[in-house]
Amino acid sequence: MKKLYFLISLMFIAASGFAQWTYINSGTHNNLSSIFFANGNTAYAGTFSGDTILKTTNAGMNWIKLSTGLPDAIRSVFFTSSDTGFAVGGNGGIGQGIVLKTTNGGANWVNHATGDEDAISSVYFTDDRIGYIVGQSGKIFKTLNGGINWIAQTSGINDWLNSVYFINANIGFAVGEYGTILKTTNGGTIWTKQTISTNDNLESVFFPSHDTGYAVGQGGAILKTIDFGANWTIQTSGETYELLSVFCTSPDTGYAVGWSGKILKTTDGGINWVQQISSTGVDLTSVFFTDANTGYAVGGNGTILKTINGGDFVEENQLAESAINIFPNPTNDNLTIETTEKATIEILNIEGQTIMTINTAVKQTSIDVSNLSSGVYIIKAKTERGVAVKKFIKE
Repeated sequence: MKKLYFLISLMFIAASGFAQWTYINSGTHNNLSSIFFANGNTAYAGTFSGDTILKTTNAGMNWIKLSTGLPDAIRSVFFTSSDTGFAVGGNGGIGQGIVLKTTNGGANWVNHATGDEDAISSVYFTDDRIGYIVGQSGKIFKTLNGGINWIAQTSGINDWLNSVYFINANIGFAVGEYGTILKTTNGGTIWTKQTISTNDNLESVFFPSHDTGYAVGQGGAILKTIDFGANWTIQTSGETYELLSVFCTSPDTGYAVGWSGKILKTTDGGINWVQQISSTGVDLTSVFFTDANTGYAVGGNGTILKTINGGDFVEENQLAESAINIFPNPTNDNLTIETTEKATIEILNIEGQTIMTINTAVKQTSIDVSNLSSGVYIIKAKTERGVAVKKFIKE
């Protein structure tokens, strides 16, 4: 019934447009925890399953698996260059928190653990030497030598800290359980708890400028500051689901992702948050943009989503079915696609994931589908005049 509903929905959507967050094949079903782009092409994604970090060097088109050599969950990744970076995590009281470092693009990882058994939730570096990690039981550590050694700092709390962010070498923030927001103005020597009007757990914090910042969390909570974190106001997200990550491309434009595939966007500094179509129901745990339009979100079951237009919905004209012809249908090996003009052809599976994209300048294209699993698939042909959609059966 669910698959039938998807087919009907897809045909209906074709009449008006398509969501602009599309699936990327990650090559894993492990739950993804965090994504970080070192540059426009090179990114790393951590997994809760441990031992595996994903890497791409072509803006997400392909992902390879890197082994950490440890079974612990990876909760956050951060890179100071395309080759040098950190992956932190741990299983919370089982073993110890881990702080992995690579200097060769993830080929090898060395654990520079703090020696504390509490898990590490988040990592942030202000330059290639100075960095901070936060985690379970209010733990905060700082490094002055590129993560080789870590010095414990006093947070003044015992609650779990989920995210850390610095706007310059001295001013930083950490957020966590029970509405906790900590601020330092001296590189972590002193952390001061901020007064805010919520007890909701906060999961992520991000500053697109020195004075403007956002924090998101439990029950769809979104908080904003415009005065370097001195005051935080609660914004209306319209959501009750937990928001797990926030990223901004400017002080006015930002994205928040969370449970059940939720993606929210604001273009007016958080006055309004609009839900975007993610085409997934899995929890999304992390979001990252490489420029104003290109962004990525990761989450459960190895899900990676990408947008190249800020996630906005694009209207498309529906072409008549005669604009595309496919045969043989059903097929078990080769599928021939005929269009009335040159087109970009996409094949989607029954879950709505794009599994193949072909740009063709000719009106007839033959595609080898022998490696596809048996089932129903969708052909979507985009031309300059609009889009045509048909389904085919792989035997």
